[in-house]
Amino acid sequence: MTGMSVDQTEMLAPQGPPPRPQIKARRSTAKLGWQIALYALLIVISLIYIYPFLVQVSTSFKTDAEAAVSPVSLIPQVWSTAAYERLFLRSDFPVWFRNSAIVTVCVTLLRVFFVSLAGYALARLQFRGRGFVFAAVIAVMAVPSVVLLIPRFLVINQLGIYDSYAGMILPLLVDAAGVFIMKNFFESIPVSVEEQARIDGAGTFRIFWSVVLPMARPALITIVILSFQGSWNELSHFIVSTQSPELTTLTKGVASLAGGQLSQGTQYPLKLAAALIMTIPVAVMFFIFQKRIMNSAQGAVKE
Repeated sequence: MTGMSVDQTEMLAPQGPPPRPQIKARRSTAKLGWQIALYALLIVISLIYIYPFLVQVSTSFKTDAEAAVSPVSLIPQVWSTAAYERLFLRSDFPVWFRNSAIVTVCVTLLRVFFVSLAGYALARLQFRGRGFVFAAVIAVMAVPSVVLLIPRFLVINQLGIYDSYAGMILPLLVDAAGVFIMKNFFESIPVSVEEQARIDGAGTFRIFWSVVLPMARPALITIVILSFQGSWNELSHFIVSTQSPELTTLTKGVASLAGGQLSQGTQYPLKLAAALIMTIPVAVMFFIFQKRIMNSAQGAVKE
């Protein structure tokens, strides 16, 4: 049996696992690399979504000639407000904005009230056919809105409210999705709150208006935002419910601009300026109320 030196014995001996600090360092380095890659991917995706909006803002301040030559450049060579001056001073844009504002405010306020009533009735009141009514509401949500355009036109025309504010507003006052949201939220509120108010002598509507509705503020804010956005951006309903130029809304007006009906040539600054102004109210509404959307029922009940 030949002898081995100490160095050879150490080389043949099995190597133990690496020290724990080295393992932690490798894991932290790999984790940091994944985080950097993830943030880089998110930045790229964000730029892809934001870039068209930046082009819209930039092009609205360009001249017609520059917008036709370089439509996707972000910095105008010559800053011009001619598109905005033409919109507000030499077009029907103020009339469009006024009509959209009137319809949107009326629809938002009344829709919040009606869908809250319907949601509370389906969540709390016991009556025959409640399950069938709720199933019908769900079924309406599954029907494409374009399928209902012709029946909606026939009903509006039969009621004699075609080409009027009533024909623009009334069909939009109730929304199946809003009823569904409010029903589910009301069911999350403890029944004991209503029982205490009922013992004090409050009626059904008083309980709904003074007790339950204030606790549903997150759901109400959600309905306000969805109603405002939906009615402000509505187009198909206004096409079948109106024909007078005096009742043209922003969506119809901007669509006519995009189709070249009110301008000659490309007129990119004019079209994108109108689209930008149309975007501002919805964006402001969302950023103001975004932290309050569907949080939880406000208030607590001590059992």
